[in-house]
Amino acid sequence: MNSAPGGASGSRQRLQGTKELSDNKIDKRALQKGLLLEFQKDSQRSLLAVVERPDGKKNWMVTDQNGILSSIKPQQVTYVVPGVMNFDASRIDEFLEKAQDLLDPTVLECAWMELSEKDKSIMVEEFAEIVYGNKESLESYCAHFLLSRDIVYFVKVESRDCSMYQPRSPPQVEELLRRKRAKEEAEKELEEFVHLVKSAKALPMESKPPKSSWLLDEKVRQKIEALQAYAVDACDDEQRRLAGNILKAMGFTRTSSAALKLLINVGYFPAHVNLDLFKYDVRTMYTEEVLSAAEELLVGRPDSDMHIRKDLSTLKVYAIDVDEADELDDALSAIRLPDGRIKVWIHVADPTCMIKPRGIIDREAMHRGTSIFLPTATFPMFPERLAMNVMSLQQGKQCKSVSVSVTLHPDGSIAEYTLENSVIKPTYMLTYESATELLYMSLEEEEELRILQEASSICAQWRRSQGSIDTAMIEPRIKVSNPDDPEPNINLYVEDQANPAMQLVSEMMVLCGEAVAAFGADNNLPLPYRGHPQCNTAVSAFSHLPDGPARSFANISVLRAAEMDFQKPVPHGILGIPGYVQFTSPIRRYVDLLAHYQVKAFLRGDSPPYSAGDLEGMTFIASMHVKVARRLHSNSLRYWLLEYLRRQPKGRKYKALILKFVKDRMAVLLLVEVGMQVTTIVSRGKVGDEVSVAVDTAHPRDDILSIREVIEDTDDNEE
Repeated sequence: MNSAPGGASGSRQRLQGTKELSDNKIDKRALQKGLLLEFQKDSQRSLLAVVERPDGKKNWMVTDQNGILSSIKPQQVTYVVPGVMNFDASRIDEFLEKAQDLLDPTVLECAWMELSEKDKSIMVEEFAEIVYGNKESLESYCAHFLLSRDIVYFVKVESRDCSMYQPRSPPQVEELLRRKRAKEEAEKELEEFVHLVKSAKALPMESKPPKSSWLLDEKVRQKIEALQAYAVDACDDEQRRLAGNILKAMGFTRTSSAALKLLINVGYFPAHVNLDLFKYDVRTMYTEEVLSAAEELLVGRPDSDMHIRKDLSTLKVYAIDVDEADELDDALSAIRLPDGRIKVWIHVADPTCMIKPRGIIDREAMHRGTSIFLPTATFPMFPERLAMNVMSLQQGKQCKSVSVSVTLHPDGSIAEYTLENSVIKPTYMLTYESATELLYMSLEEEEELRILQEASSICAQWRRSQGSIDTAMIEPRIKVSNPDDPEPNINLYVEDQANPAMQLVSEMMVLCGEAVAAFGADNNLPLPYRGHPQCNTAVSAFSHLPDGPARSFANISVLRAAEMDFQKPVPHGILGIPGYVQFTSPIRRYVDLLAHYQVKAFLRGDSPPYSAGDLEGMTFIASMHVKVARRLHSNSLRYWLLEYLRRQPKGRKYKALILKFVKDRMAVLLLVEVGMQVTTIVSRGKVGDEVSVAVDTAHPRDDILSIREVIEDTDDNEE
């Protein structure tokens, strides 16, 4: 805003202009020494000054009210005070002191009421005579000051000889007054909000107001949500303006990190808040309509497939998953046939016995695409009471499923297969760790588990003979038990995908996908067939690398993009099979659910609910959300891995495996104990070798990780 007479000194602070002044041509008289004038110092200030002398052809040297000598251009002059000659610059303060008593903004309204009736423009000196009774120097200057800063009653109009002020129309004045009051109210609200924020910020963490308290009052909620949108860089123009004003009033820089820090400091966000949930507008809650529809399903719905379900409840059934799995949607059985061949069953949960294509629950699942698994929370594709209870396989209970049975040739290829609706009774719910222990123990009473392992082994051998590529890596898994605490508990698990139980389950899932693809091809059934072209680089190109993560990393680096077909199977070069359909996770992956709809309709003798074109469109929609879910998972996992590393003792050494050299000695490493890939310079070693490294810096919020190689001391070095 334009400053009042006298700038920032003394009592003159209370009079402040509110309108940016426009340039004013000085046509009435030439500037000369001793004139008292007002000029535009900058976009924020206008000052009084006395003309001293010319400065070049056009500019003039002036001494302003602060005693500063400076050069100004004629265009900077906004008003020349009339009737003043040979004015002494030392008397400007005295002049401004006298002006204070006359600068009453209420005279503007009185003058406007009189002049608007006549719709008459008026010069500054005329205005002074109307409101002050004379047009002497002081009164004329005060009239200019009031008119030039007025934003409501008068508007400046240029005539050929001088500046005139035109009274605005009553509707214009009414609208401008409304805007002025709104602005004043907004400034008052901002002041109150800043006070509220400062008070909350000063409280100890345990005493800060709960998040819900910031959302009760609409005006407070609006400002908090503006800060939240600003923190994730997902705000509209109004939110950006509002958040910027709040940060400025708090004395912070206008940055997203400053907004985030403020929200954490007042207790609205926990210290480890996942901003991606807001940035990507992730569906973490369900509408009342969806929840109501889910409750109706829980009351009971007839199973239209009951008359064709095969009772497989006498089979021993193993469900193997991570220890904190909430949704259990697949399990395994196996027997050895009299002719020595192996027959396996992959039992898959059957959510389609409850939900129907194109229904409200189905549409919600499509627009989620997948369940989202984060270290801090799980956001299921279906409402929780469905996904984690009645839809999931449960130990010791009769469960509806779709069972894919496969009889294997001795070489591991498929001899026979069937798909049927079934009822099973899961015998064991095992973690990968406990299943691996059982495999090592080789208990006689768990013969079926040993048969499954044998089936897994010969299937893997068959696929390798068909050109499959090993992509098993070491992957981290993190569970954070109390994420809203400032120092939550972090449980890190490092999964070796070459683990026997993981390999067993993985092979059976691939076998199931191959059998379903064959079923679709044999019955001309539209399905979401997934394929993968063979890579241009032969697998033998990496045979010199040690078996394990180094070779797998090299294999993954040359893979080509996946392909989809919705009418017939396409070869899957990575898996080494002629066709593949994802089928084993219908509770957590929508594309798997689509395959179930199609297969279930065929088994029932009905036409498939979706054409190939329908499947393509729905898969595209679901896949967009799957990409977001993967990004969320990846970002969140990295954040908590960095937080884990940040907490480790300074100087702790980690074993690292060299996976690749990027340039010269800059290498991609795998931290074996953490399961995380990092980059740093190493002085020795080749791909596949182990080196030691230490963490210098780990900042999860800023996504900063600095790693350095640690050279181990040797006896030779000590000598």
